Amino acid sequence: MKSKEIRYKFLEFYKERGHSVIPSSSLVPENDPSLLFVNSGMFPLVPYLLGETHPEGKRLVNFQGSFRSDDIEEVGDCRHTTFFEMLGNWSLGDYFKEEQLGWWFEFLINEIKLDPSKIYQTVYSGDGDIKKDEESIKILKGIYKKYGIEAEEGPSIENNFNPEVSPEIDFKKDRIFTYKGDNWWQRGNAIGELGGPDSETFYDTGKKHNLAFGRFCHLNCDCGRFLEIGNSVFMQYQKSSSGWTELKNKNVDFGGGLERLAMVSQGVNSIFKTDLFIPIIKKIEDLSEKKYENNVKEFEIIADHIRAAVFLIGDERGVVPSNKQQGYFVRRLIRRAIRYGKQLDINSKEWLSNLSNEIIRDYKEYYPELEKNSAFIFNELYKEEEKFNLTIERGLKEFKKIKKDEIISAKDAFNLYQTYGFPIEMIEEMAKETGQKIDKKGFNDRIIKHKELSQTASAGAFKGGLVDSSEKTTKLHTATHLLLSALKTVLGEGVVQRGSNITSERLRFDFTYPKKMDDREIREVEGLVNKYIKDDIPILVEDMSFSEAISSGATASAKKYPEKVRVYSIPSVSREVCQGPHIKRTSEIGVFKIIKEESSSSGIRRIKAKLN
Repeated sequence: MKSKEIRYKFLEFYKERGHSVIPSSSLVPENDPSLLFVNSGMFPLVPYLLGETHPEGKRLVNFQGSFRSDDIEEVGDCRHTTFFEMLGNWSLGDYFKEEQLGWWFEFLINEIKLDPSKIYQTVYSGDGDIKKDEESIKILKGIYKKYGIEAEEGPSIENNFNPEVSPEIDFKKDRIFTYKGDNWWQRGNAIGELGGPDSETFYDTGKKHNLAFGRFCHLNCDCGRFLEIGNSVFMQYQKSSSGWTELKNKNVDFGGGLERLAMVSQGVNSIFKTDLFIPIIKKIEDLSEKKYENNVKEFEIIADHIRAAVFLIGDERGVVPSNKQQGYFVRRLIRRAIRYGKQLDINSKEWLSNLSNEIIRDYKEYYPELEKNSAFIFNELYKEEEKFNLTIERGLKEFKKIKKDEIISAKDAFNLYQTYGFPIEMIEEMAKETGQKIDKKGFNDRIIKHKELSQTASAGAFKGGLVDSSEKTTKLHTATHLLLSALKTVLGEGVVQRGSNITSERLRFDFTYPKKMDDREIREVEGLVNKYIKDDIPILVEDMSFSEAISSGATASAKKYPEKVRVYSIPSVSREVCQGPHIKRTSEIGVFKIIKEESSSSGIRRIKAKLN
């Protein structure tokens, strides 16, 4: 089944069961410092899972673009991508395990015609006060029986599962397996955080088990025989001072990867052989005059990385290549694709634009922002390729300096990798040509240390849960509405919000303006915000259709919204489409202080502010 049909059938299936279709959100989180990118379909809905009421009701469904930077190094194994699409459905305090698991199997078997004998399921094995998920096991056994399969529960597989000493699993009778860490989800460890068991769905691809991953196979084995295609998270607990307590209103959060569903539905052994990637792969074959089958890793890295870069640059909050935060990963994707393009002898000018044009054409029906921003995408790709070509030339000059050494040291190899962007494969090829060897162990040790330092820095820069809904953060969120209004009054109505990032300590607000604000303008904006606060204005909230919201004078900072939206009004100051949360009156905010005004990017200014 083609990917377009899978997308369509999923939305229609859940619409028939009372779900409202909501749009895909930006890949760049707003108001949230804890993540650089939206990395799951659930992320944009966290406020509603925490208790906010959604304008579209308690049953929701959509497809959501997602990006995971952690998977960059994994691309090239036929099943990992950095950008991917999640098909998702949610119950906000409505249905629970029985309906969710039953509908999901019905969709897989009746709608996209998967073979039920190849479907396997995992559930939570229990730990401490949280017991084994016997309820899901009972439901699953009934579902399998409905499709003519007597499903037995296999041996419990803990996180320390050792396939060398554990017994071989009989996959003909055992279909339900319990895991601990792999089947428990929680947002964080703070009081008030949500958590619960999940049930993952795996499909047997028929791939032969690779003994390099242990004597025997299991569902989460890295050999790739079993492919995870969906996960139903049951949010039924909340963290309290005494442990996890049962929630009165339980939620369901389901996510299924479109690329993987297309792979198993189309009966191929790689995501990159599905209709989602075939046009891109064929274009790379044309550009390189080489075959995918003979250069699998290089083709998959180029196809994945350029697709991801196109989506990130073409996003409604478009990310340009740079050396920091989101831009760092866009630059890394593009440069890694260029490096592997050179290994395939792709030398045609503007080949990145030609490839990205293929991607835009394939996805514009579902992500119209890509076509709208196509010129911007082409320009950024071209500029980055030009910059990287200069870097490669400098790197080659650096390599010539170490050609005299019989062994290329770990330090020199890592310098070529980190400073000049040379992959180790390229360094090895160059060393082979000059009769040199590389201190590969030392190089790998430096890579591991570099990753550990990067992860530590990332954890420090983006600590916290997915969304900080503390009182201080809520005050700052409301303050952004006052700030935008004040900026428009002082600088002109042409000011448009271009993103915000809020922690409990400060807010960061990006907006369109062609030049640096002077001291008088900054003081005037700050004074106006504090006047709004002192005036003790009530914050009003209304639910209405998006068209009604715009007709009523509400502004909207994003490009895509569901049919029904929430409008927050601060009379005589601001009226905006926003998901909240907000305080009740402006006087609750305190004293607003601008601490910095600076450039964010070309034509975009940034204000940082705090509350005293």
